[in-house]
Amino acid sequence: MALFLVTGGAGFIGSHLADRLLALGHRVRVIDNLISGKRHNLPREAEFVEADIRDPAGLERAFRGVDGCFHLAAIASVQRSVEAPRETGDVNLMGTVAVFDAACRAGVPVVYASSAAIYGANDDLPLAEDALPQPLSPYAADKLSNELYARALGAARTWPSFGLRFFNVYGPRQDPHSPYSGVVSIFLQRAVAGRDLIVYGDGAQSRDFIHVQDVTRFLVAAMEKADPSAPVANVCTGRSTSVTELATLLVERYGGRIVHEPARPGDVRRSLGSPERAAERLGVRAEIPFRDGLATLF
Repeated sequence: MALFLVTGGAGFIGSHLADRLLALGHRVRVIDNLISGKRHNLPREAEFVEADIRDPAGLERAFRGVDGCFHLAAIASVQRSVEAPRETGDVNLMGTVAVFDAACRAGVPVVYASSAAIYGANDDLPLAEDALPQPLSPYAADKLSNELYARALGAARTWPSFGLRFFNVYGPRQDPHSPYSGVVSIFLQRAVAGRDLIVYGDGAQSRDFIHVQDVTRFLVAAMEKADPSAPVANVCTGRSTSVTELATLLVERYGGRIVHEPARPGDVRRSLGSPERAAERLGVRAEIPFRDGLATLF
């Protein structure tokens, strides 16, 4: 039985990961400042350190005696990063460097959340890990920098890590009122309330949606494969769903209507990941079809 630290463990993905780790018989410690995370998301069995990842004393307490760290804490908003790049970079880049440094000093591996945002508008689909990064926001640039820091620290200090490039994660506990929410939770909240579903442009934009329970399987598998070479892999399904398809599924269940508004500048037209490296390196593929995953939200 290992003791794992989960940064951002009171958040959407982090709390689901804590649940899975506990179910596997491990012990879990969470560090979270509760700015976007919720205390009620925390499993009762998890130890809790209420602190910011940029707080050296809090990080020292959090890392004491752990066998590995899952780093999920972030300001996960592209728009916020555009509006306040210094603030978000302080968390998403320098906060991550602080976590990596603490892990190096503690001698433990880190599995961390990167993002499909690093691919930008790259249209070489499906997106494989060797595709040219084209970050279009400070958030994406920070996530790409995380990968470079992991690689540099692995080379300089023989420290093991594994980066996971999350595509569009959805599932229970995703707060539709948060500015960091994805289209699934926002559409669902509006559909349940009987409000129009706003589709920008023609609705043919498509995303690779992956259920949070699948994501936790990738995370657990990656801990066993952390390596000083700092490998990275996509966390995706290899299947895309258009915004119109998503809206139609919700209208079929709840009624209401789809309303089109002008397309938003800079909106990525299509996002689709290749799951092959994760299947090869981690032995994991997404298992939950999108329609079945949506059913967990109803």
